[in-house]
Amino acid sequence: NFLYYDLIFLLLLQVLAEENQREIVEFCRQEGLVLLADKVYQENVYVPEKKFHSFKKVSRSMGYGEKDIHLVSFQSVSKGYHGECGKRGGYMEVTGFGADVREQMYKVASVNLCSNISGQILASLVMSPPKVGDESYESYSVERDVILSSLSRRAKMLEDAFNNLEGVTCNKAEGAMYLFPCIHLPEKAIKAAEEAKTAPDAFYCRRLLNATGIVVVPGSGLGQVPGTWHFRCTILPHEDKIPAVIDRLTDFHKSFMDEYRD
Repeated sequence: NFLYYDLIFLLLLQVLAEENQREIVEFCRQEGLVLLADKVYQENVYVPEKKFHSFKKVSRSMGYGEKDIHLVSFQSVSKGYHGECGKRGGYMEVTGFGADVREQMYKVASVNLCSNISGQILASLVMSPPKVGDESYESYSVERDVILSSLSRRAKMLEDAFNNLEGVTCNKAEGAMYLFPCIHLPEKAIKAAEEAKTAPDAFYCRRLLNATGIVVVPGSGLGQVPGTWHFRCTILPHEDKIPAVIDRLTDFHKSFMDEYRD
C-alpha cells in the first residue's frame, strides 16, 4: 500500500507544516505504508513564515532509519521554478527497501528507453545547482528569484480577483503553481448542468472556455467535499497578461451569474 503526498498540497496550495509531516511519517510507519513524497515544488514557497522540509529529513529527525519506514522521494525538471516541461528529466530516491525490491525496480526502469540527453543534463543541474563562489551563481540566483517573485505576484493577483467575484472564495496560495477557488453556483445553474448531464463545476468551466478561451479544471475531476464546487487554474500566464485574463474572467462570471441568478 502507498500514501502519496506532495509537500505543497496541489489542491489546497498550503505548505505542509513540519508537525503535519511528522504525523504522516508516524502514520505510514505504524501502518506499514510506502510514503511517496513529491517535492517538485520545494522552491515554490511564497510565504516567509513557512519553508520546505523533506520527508527524509523529518523522518530521520524522528529517529527513524532505513529499517523503519519505506520512503520514495521525487524531483523533476518539468515543474517547480524550472518549468522545462518538454525535457522530461527527473529522478527518485528510494530508501527503506531491501536489495531484492531495489533489483526489481531497476529491472522495471531498465525496460524503458533512456531519457534524452538534455533531460539528463537538466536533472543533474537540478540536483546540483550553482553554489556560492561559482562563476554562474550570481546570474543563477537572480534569475531564480525573479521567477519565484513573479509567480508569487501572479498568485496574489489571481487570488484577489477570485475573492472579488460574486459567490467565489479562494484561499491564499502558499506555494506551487495553482489556485483552487470554491464557487457557489445558483440553483438554476446546477439544474442546467443536470439537464446537460454534467457536473455543475464542469458546466461552468466549459462555459468559461467557450466564452473566453480560458482553460480551468473542474474540481469534480480532482476530488472535493460532496455538494461543493471548485475549479483549478494555474498562475502560469506571463505576468503582463494576468490583468487581461482577470478582465475576461470577471466579465464572464458576471454574465454567467446574471443569466442563472435565482
